[in-house]
Amino acid sequence: QVQLVESGGGLVQPGESLRLSCTASGITFSVYSMAWYRQAPGKERELVASKNKNRFLSAVYGEAVKGRFTISRDDTKSTVYLQMNDLKPEDTAVYLCNARHSSRGEFWGQGTQVTVSS
Repeated sequence: QVQLVESGGGLVQPGESLRLSCTASGITFSVYSMAWYRQAPGKERELVASKNKNRFLSAVYGEAVKGRFTISRDDTKSTVYLQMNDLKPEDTAVYLCNARHSSRGEFWGQGTQVTVSS
């Protein structure tokens, strides 16, 4: 059974930082491309950042988070991280972990809530 379990969300003030983690089980983590998406109430789900299984390829970031967020992965721990700095109220959303493989399918975590408010 495949599981993606996110953690690290919470309530922070504008300008603060958070680090999200997503640990996978039931898949061969190293062959999957990993990504973070987010969804705010009433809005479409959007890509935050993605990191290809090929470590030589650069990460891809959504325009709204470029320069503030960093995605990384530790294949030895089957974990992908999202370091979020200089958080803004508009970053408030449920953040979801995604694992994707061209032939093995796609999986989602349940999400972790991030709220940025003063």
